[in-house]
Amino acid sequence: MAHKTLNALDFTVKMLDGKCTIPSPLNLKNADGDDEYDYVKDGERILYDASTKSLEDYKKTGKMPISFEKAGPKEKIYFQPDKTKVAIVTAGGLCPGLNNVIKGLVTQLNQRYKVHNVVGIRYGFRGFKPGFDLVPLTSEIVDRIHLQGGSFLGSSRGEQPSEMIVDVLQRQNINILFCIGGDGTLRAAKSIAEEIKRRNLNIAVGCVPKTIDNDICFIDKSFGFETAFSVASEIVINAHNEAKGAYNGIAMIKLMGRDSGYIAANTALATGEANFVLIPEMKFDLYGPNGFITKLRERLEKRHHALIIVAEGAGQFLFEGDNVERDESGNVKYQDIGVFLKDKITEEFKKDGFHHSIKYIDPSYIIRSSPANSNDSKFCNLLSLNAIHAAMAGKTEFVVGHWNGNFTILPISATVVERKRINLESELWGNVLEITGQPIKMIANPDESAQLDYIPPQSQPTMKGKKKEID
Repeated sequence: MAHKTLNALDFTVKMLDGKCTIPSPLNLKNADGDDEYDYVKDGERILYDASTKSLEDYKKTGKMPISFEKAGPKEKIYFQPDKTKVAIVTAGGLCPGLNNVIKGLVTQLNQRYKVHNVVGIRYGFRGFKPGFDLVPLTSEIVDRIHLQGGSFLGSSRGEQPSEMIVDVLQRQNINILFCIGGDGTLRAAKSIAEEIKRRNLNIAVGCVPKTIDNDICFIDKSFGFETAFSVASEIVINAHNEAKGAYNGIAMIKLMGRDSGYIAANTALATGEANFVLIPEMKFDLYGPNGFITKLRERLEKRHHALIIVAEGAGQFLFEGDNVERDESGNVKYQDIGVFLKDKITEEFKKDGFHHSIKYIDPSYIIRSSPANSNDSKFCNLLSLNAIHAAMAGKTEFVVGHWNGNFTILPISATVVERKRINLESELWGNVLEITGQPIKMIANPDESAQLDYIPPQSQPTMKGKKKEID
């Protein structure tokens, strides 16, 4: 993110009207050195840039460095637990860990805060429509759901009016709404919070960010991401065996990553098997002396097998001029870069009489429906707990995140300003290039930048007012 844009953002989290006067039921301490966990005090913050350069800039300019509110339990809370009603909704695509977050919210509300009136919304924001019943949620009901993939509550995409949603919240006497979802869900939650504010209601809206692509700003890791590249790694290892089993064998695996290539990059680093990684952030030529197909042939002539990982959003510039189709949420339906590359490779090699065998694998739906692994499960529980701490303390229109080793609370507006993307000059991408051995640039003029530092306008979701849930 550009420094100018970063400095213009407000990282202040909103509060509901009124004061926090109710003693927390957690019975924690406020003293250092007593070997007991303490409440988080107002004003505790986490630095955006933890380097010494940030400190040096502060010494020179006197301007406070950018920071985020530290998440955690507060000594005084806003809502009285025995009179609080909480609703939970999951929206957008599936992702490992959804059920862990649902279970974490329910059990920790029940057991730690003694909030026993918790309900679930079925099938995403669509579940606020007439005809859908709220689902009572208790610790007993959600006890085993974390062992399954998918969402216990179901999910959906598409436009739902925030006025209708707030009508239901009012009618059902909901005090806190937890939204679990990605970029579009966060935008929808912001719209709901704004409608709540217009009606002068004291309903808190909190978000647990869900993006398998790990592309939400100011959050270093989203839940499900680690499981995703772990499951993908097993598939890549097996695909590598497939490639090596044929003369000039090629295995190409398409992984999730609409606008950010984090899953592809981390899978390559986890396995060490890939020879080429193509991500949405990079430009590359298909043909020519520095083009991808030329470099692929050189690899095959030398080693007689190759493994390619391609993110779903890579190379969309190769389809310019094609008709743009959108899904229910307004997201552009990306062209299938995997099938496209497979066809172009086959076409070019056949034309030259170059013998090869190519296998194309797309495991995306298997990966996103997988149960969370142990580390993701732990992360989901901690995200849930910190979301509860914030909402019970009267925070609203917030996202719970993680940065520099700490859990944080961020305003939704800051997290949706743009997508988090891989910088081709970063250590992450540098390590990918080292472990794959692929050329630094696969473009005609290596002196030009290969960084696609923007998301094409046609790939952005459409927004008609503030009534849409897009994920």
